[in-house]
Parts: sequence; structure tokens; C-alpha cells
Amino acid sequence: MNQPHDSMEPRVMDDDMLKLAVGEQGPQEEAGQLAKQEGILFKDVLSLQLDFQNILRIDNLWQFENLRKLQLDNNIIERIEGLENLTQLVWLDLSFNNIEAIEGLDTLVNLEDLSLFSNRISKIDSLDALVKLQVLSLGNNQISNMMNIIYLRRFKCLRTLSLSGNPISEAEDYRMFICAYLPDLVYLDFRRISDHTAKLAEAKHQYSIDELKHRENLMQARLEDEQARREELERHKAAFVEHLNGSFLFDSMYTEDVEGKKLSYLPGVSELLEAYKDKFVVICLSIFEYGLKQHEKRKIELDTFNECIHEAIQENQEQGKHRIAEFEEKYLLSLSAIREETEMPSIEKKIMECGEDITELFNVLMTLEMQLVEQLEETINLFERNIIDLVGLFIENVQSLMAQCRDLENHHHEKLLEISINTLEKNVKGELDDDLPDDVRSLFVDKDTTINAVGASHDIHLLKIDNREDELVTRINSWCTHVVDKIHRDETTRNRERVKEISQYIDHMQSELDNLEFGDILD
Repeated sequence: MNQPHDSMEPRVMDDDMLKLAVGEQGPQEEAGQLAKQEGILFKDVLSLQLDFQNILRIDNLWQFENLRKLQLDNNIIERIEGLENLTQLVWLDLSFNNIEAIEGLDTLVNLEDLSLFSNRISKIDSLDALVKLQVLSLGNNQISNMMNIIYLRRFKCLRTLSLSGNPISEAEDYRMFICAYLPDLVYLDFRRISDHTAKLAEAKHQYSIDELKHRENLMQARLEDEQARREELERHKAAFVEHLNGSFLFDSMYTEDVEGKKLSYLPGVSELLEAYKDKFVVICLSIFEYGLKQHEKRKIELDTFNECIHEAIQENQEQGKHRIAEFEEKYLLSLSAIREETEMPSIEKKIMECGEDITELFNVLMTLEMQLVEQLEETINLFERNIIDLVGLFIENVQSLMAQCRDLENHHHEKLLEISINTLEKNVKGELDDDLPDDVRSLFVDKDTTINAVGASHDIHLLKIDNREDELVTRINSWCTHVVDKIHRDETTRNRERVKEISQYIDHMQSELDNLEFGDILD
């Protein structure tokens, strides 16, 4: 743990400090001096040394996006922060500071070597993102719980660990415990772990480790199941039919349906609901299965289109390269002939012929590009028609199936209204079952109350069905528009870049020809 230097005030990293550090650590030869004069781009810096600067807070490092090595040891830093943009960082030294907690490292996915030696850290955590971690130095901290070692088992690349100077290093079983629970470790506290020590440690803790492995395997299986479910849900969302492979939509109709829940207590309604739900779920499953099939068709259509576009561009580029190779071969021969020529009229004639060849090449390349544009336009238009037709057919069939859901709801509504009216009549005659809850009885004080209750339930159900249909239609139409628009934008960008590429090449060749020095040629 560090104290502020008596002669220095605590400092925050600013541009002046960073520019000075980069300048001092850069190359000192001519290239380095030139870089200092012209200014150094922080994004080009790969290594940065900021030790012994009395830095209190990490800041202003966002421009160092390609930094690989950062040295911040021997300062008075209290928190790990301001590192989120340093995603290329491989080596980080924060030793000899006043850091109390490990944090702020979530984006450093390429970090291999981390030193937090001599700080105030009491717990090893928040390192999950560091999947490439090989070296971890945590000596001279305040770590006292041996269970922190279990956390480190997730780092499959970890080979070097330092924990000396922590309370746990005083434990009698310290070295054996770590060797047993971190079997891939090669160095502990700067000493190589011998094969003999590793075997003794494994034997001593075998029972506990077997239990731990069993729990870890169960946890891993659960994580894999969750990941599989997430991936499956994403696939269903991509097909716009998520949560339609079961009773989710039906159940959601009753989530906010207070009156419907009350009406379900009526005699005969339970059986009615069960039959309704079974038929409703069958239709939802039909939409779900149809949606997945149509999603696959759209994917095939898009993949085939992309393949056709790629092949057309590649074939066109090959033709262009062939014509350029022919031109350059002839052009070099022409330049050689010009240099060997001694008569000015002949030189001028040959230069003019070269200029004509350059113009002809430009025309050929632009013609090829125009042909490609026409070919791609035809392919894009065909794809656009096909994908719009596929989307239109999908919407039409889904709307037809959703209409069946509404028909079921209408039929259920009629039956429920019939049961409710009969219940009302029983109530008038004093024949209502005594075991009905009071809030259910309150729906049958008069005909208007009963009809309103059944109608409110019906309206909620229809709204849920309508909303799910509208959501599906809106999302797939939006997807279709986005795909088609992106294809057109990409083609416009490709065409502009190709025309620019051709023009730059032709300008370069023409400039080379224009800059021929007649004096040099004649000499």
C-alpha cells in the first residue's frame, strides 16, 4: 500500500501527462523526433509507462485503443476504472497502489498478465471476463479466505499465481491446497510446483476435489442448458414465432383477466376452458412450426442471393484483373520502346498511343462495371420480389391461423355467456351453490353486471390475440424492409468504391505517362 509522495500533490491523468509520457518513452532516433514534432496519435501507442507519478485516479485513456502494455505501479490509485476502451491490453501492472476491490476489468478480454501486488484487496472476484489470464500476482494483500482459490479454477490458462504476504499464505495447508485445487498451475509464489508436490496435494484433497468436480459438472450442464435455451429462443425470435410453441399466448390472456378468473369457478367452465385451451394451443403450434419452416425458406433465399452476388462480383473482378494485366504488359513494353526511341516525333507518337491505351482500359473497366451493375440490379430485383412474396405469404397464413384463434375465443365467449346467464337465473331463484366465493357471487347481482363481466374478459382475450398478430406482422415487415434497403445501400457503396478505384488507377497511370521527362529519355 502506498502513501502520497511528500513533495507531490495527488494527480489525475490528463492529456499533458499522457503526451509527456508517450514522448519520453518513444523512439529517440530521427523517426522518434519527427513523431514528436508532428504529434503522436494515442491510438498508435502499444506500451505506456506511468509508474511513480502519484496518480490518484485512472482517467483519459480512452484514445489508447490499441495499447497492449500498461504500467501504473507505485502510485496512489484507489479504484480500478477508466480501462473500458483498452480491449487489446495484454499486460497490466497495478501493483503498489491503494486498491481495495477488483473491478473495472470486464472489457479486458485479451489480458494475460495482471499484477495487483501490494494493495488492500481482501477478495478475489470480478475477473470472469479475463478468459486468457495466465499470470496473476496478488501478493501482499489482505486475502484471508481460502475459498478464494476455488474461484480461480475457472481460469483454464492460469499458470502463474502469487499470493505470498496474504493472511491465507500463513495457513498450514496453504501450498498443498492451492496445488490440489489448481492442478494446472506451474508456478506458485515464484517457485515451480514439482510433480511430487502436485501428486501429494491431489492425494490429500482427492475426496473434496471429486465432490467439487461433480458440482462443477452439474453447474456446467445447467449453464449449457440455459445457453441452449437462449439460442433456441433467439432462433424462434428470428422466425417471429417465439413463445408460440406452447400455452404462453393463452396463459397471457388470463394474466390480467380478473373477471375471467372469477368466472372460472362456475360449474362447467373448468371443462370448457380445458377444451378451449387444448384447441388454442394446437393452432399456436401450427403457427410456430409454419414460422420455423418459412424462416428456413427465407434464409435459403437470402443465402442463395448472397452467393449469386459474390460469384458475379468475383467473376467481374477476374475479368478486370485480366484486362489490367494485359494492359500493364503492353504498357511496360511501350515505356521501354519510348526510352529506346531517339526521335522526338516517334516519342510523341508512342506516348499518344500509350494515352489511347489508358483511355481504352478506362472504357473497358467502366463497361465491365456497368455490366455488373445491370447484372446485380436484376439479381437484387428478383430477390426483392421473392422475399416480399415469401413474407406476404407468411403474413397471410399467420393471419388466417390467428383468425381461427379469434373464432375459438368467440365460441368460448358464447358458451361462457350462456353458462353465466344460467347462473344468474339460478341466483334469482335462490338456487346458486353456497360454495361459490363472494367475489364471484357479486358478478350475478343483475344481468348488466354479468354481461359486462363476460364481455370484459372477452375483450382482453381478443386484444391479446390482436396484439400478438400485430407484433408479428410489424416485425417481419420491418425485417424485410431493412434487408432490402441494406442490399441496395451496399450495392450503391460497392459501385461508388469500384468507380473510385478505377479512376484512381487510371489517373495514376496517366500521371506516370504525363511525367515522363523527355530530356531523360533523349539522354
